[in-house]
Amino acid sequence: MIWIDTHCHLDAPEFGASAAVLALRTQAAARGVAMCVVPAVQAANFEAVRTLARSTGDGYALGIHPLYVPQAQASDLAILASALQRHSADPNLVAVGEIGLDFFVPELCTPVMREQQEHFYRAQLLLAQQHRLPVILHVRRSADRLLKYLRELAFRQGGIAHAFNGSAQQARAFLELGFKLGFGGAVTFERALQLRRLAASSPLDAIVLETDAPDMPPHWLYATVQQRAQGQPQGLNTPVELPRIGAVLAGLRGMDDTALAEATTANALAALPRLTHLLTVLPAAVGGARARAAR
Repeated sequence: MIWIDTHCHLDAPEFGASAAVLALRTQAAARGVAMCVVPAVQAANFEAVRTLARSTGDGYALGIHPLYVPQAQASDLAILASALQRHSADPNLVAVGEIGLDFFVPELCTPVMREQQEHFYRAQLLLAQQHRLPVILHVRRSADRLLKYLRELAFRQGGIAHAFNGSAQQARAFLELGFKLGFGGAVTFERALQLRRLAASSPLDAIVLETDAPDMPPHWLYATVQQRAQGQPQGLNTPVELPRIGAVLAGLRGMDDTALAEATTANALAALPRLTHLLTVLPAAVGGARARAAR
């Protein structure tokens, strides 16, 4: 089985130095996770994300995350535009992202911050259009507003609605615009009834898998506030968990793991077409590096 983790922050400090990340990718590859996509979150980590993804043979995306908009400057959009132009021929560059809107965090919901978020989102959609790249969207209580700009700009590059947790109607709207829906660790929680129903009932060709590692842990890694107060640490979410998350989703849909892996891999390649080339060159490009890291 081949799995693709379409959203994984491998550059996060929780994963340690590059040698540790290579070892982790070797472990994930042994579980069938052939590819990860590493999205940037701010201009300051563009080059780190690119260097890391190229060292592991993974895909990467460049963009300014809505949580980082408060400290972002107008010049950061120029930095993004320049980076997309410089690396336009880089096969590892697969999308613009992580971009979007966040209307969950109170500090981001003031009129000023909503306006600033929407300015950065629209500008980054235009850059993605210019470079004919799909986008990886941060969707948190913001689906309708995200859709508004996609429609206004007649955005046709598609991409992924990451960690989707909207309504069935909103899901259909994203699908009609050529997007896939990202599902991860949240579907493993039995209490997530609406999300699990959506994951089970969405068209099979609409779904991609993701971990959002080190965030969004599946239930077997999650520690409650009370447990953490008692000294139990939160388990570290990594791409290694993706096949097990996939198995939960396969169970919800009443299908076997192999069929789900095949479908979600095809869907990821459709959403992020440049991944197709990376999969063909993966063994030669990074096999040696991962083998060294495993020793």
